[in-house]
Amino acid sequence: MYHTIRMNPKQRSMQMSDIKLFTKVGCPYCAAMRESLKSEGVDYEEIDVHSSSEAMQEALKYSGGRRMVPIVVRDGDVKVAPDGG
Repeated sequence: MYHTIRMNPKQRSMQMSDIKLFTKVGCPYCAAMRESLKSEGVDYEEIDVHSSSEAMQEALKYSGGRRMVPIVVRDGDVKVAPDGG
């Protein structure tokens, strides 16, 4: 399941980049990263890795085969479980 978080126009003007956030249900590190991105006021696409095999394969591509979340892809920079996971 893909979720796009929509921000109001003021927050949208603060958008710094296109961001993908790979998560899974019940992950506290994912919830913390989601809140961190919201507090920055940026748009991001949240992708649940368990929603489809394509989502899982994309996450594995970015993580080098590691099954860890959250994965944040921002301006070509990939961070796998930056604060734990």
